[in-house]
Amino acid sequence: MKSLKVLIVEDDLTMAESIQETLEEAGHEIVGKARNSREALNVVKHQMPDLALLDITLEGTADTGIMIAKQMIAISPMPVIYLTAHDDPGIVAQAQETRPAAYLLKPFRHKELAIQIELAYYNYKAQHATLVNPHTSPSLFLPVDQGKGYIKVNKKEVMYLMAAGSYVEVHTVRDSKPLIFSMNLGYLSQFFMIQGFHRLSRSLVVNLEYIERIEKGQLFMTNRDTAVPFPENQHRELLQRLAIVRTP
Repeated sequence: MKSLKVLIVEDDLTMAESIQETLEEAGHEIVGKARNSREALNVVKHQMPDLALLDITLEGTADTGIMIAKQMIAISPMPVIYLTAHDDPGIVAQAQETRPAAYLLKPFRHKELAIQIELAYYNYKAQHATLVNPHTSPSLFLPVDQGKGYIKVNKKEVMYLMAAGSYVEVHTVRDSKPLIFSMNLGYLSQFFMIQGFHRLSRSLVVNLEYIERIEKGQLFMTNRDTAVPFPENQHRELLQRLAIVRTP
């Protein structure tokens, strides 16, 4: 078994150190311990871990392990394992959107944890050996006609994605009408967690390159006359993602 570079995302310092000790005894290297998304993404960018272990609920931050996993995968695809005390079906369903390699409940057995990590890594590698990664691919083939066919969507042409019940509307710069797909936005958005895209709400992901005008709670996109509404409490965060020149 090769030595794996592992990232631990855990707010409990004692738990993080226990996990580190277990994995180092099994011959693996801990390349970072993080308590929030900023710390975790910094490790991903500079250390390129082989695998990440994440708690789902992190105290002292609005981030969740699930949110962090989506961001990490977008930067550097890797197997993720949730190590958590939560067995609530709703939380498990949210975690499934990131396609975790494993979902382990605390308290864990030390020997079992080491075995699960090794199995998760090799199963992930085997599954992705010959597959094109949809997270990093510049285009996607999305299912239409109840999965009977697929339509190509170039990520750079997507202006925004909007939830519509159990469907997702994909608005592209090329098409005057949205492309509609039978899936939820939480699942589809993970493939658009790349530079230029920003999630404004649970129901809206926008490509910042196509924003033409911003008003309070409204966006005006390229080649669209109708405004796209967004939560006013996200106004400040959106401006921070753009090159704003203010009045002197």
